[in-house]
Amino acid sequence: MAFIGYLVAGFPGACVAAAATFLPCYLLTILPAPYFKRYGKHPGLKAFVNGITVAAIGAIAGAVVVLARRQLIDVPAILIAVVTALLLFRFKKLSELGVIGLAAVLGLLLRSGIFD
Repeated sequence: MAFIGYLVAGFPGACVAAAATFLPCYLLTILPAPYFKRYGKHPGLKAFVNGITVAAIGAIAGAVVVLARRQLIDVPAILIAVVTALLLFRFKKLSELGVIGLAAVLGLLLRSGIFD
């Protein structure tokens, strides 16, 4: 979202877009947290949280499919994706930022023709 905001209105647009995207989620998580401790065992609340969790997983899976269809168009991209998935399944405590950074560097190196 911040990237789109940046394209539309520069740095201020990026800040507004990022805040508008993440601030509501943050506030809706932090503000009711004390009540979750108190009412967390209530069956209705547990069912609601389970439903929200399933919906979030579905939304994320849908986004993955859309992004994969757009990105996985050549052998290097597919190899990076497969190796990344295997590493994440094998090593549970890998840093997401490190994995993304390494994949980005590898993608840039492959696109630059250094391995040709």
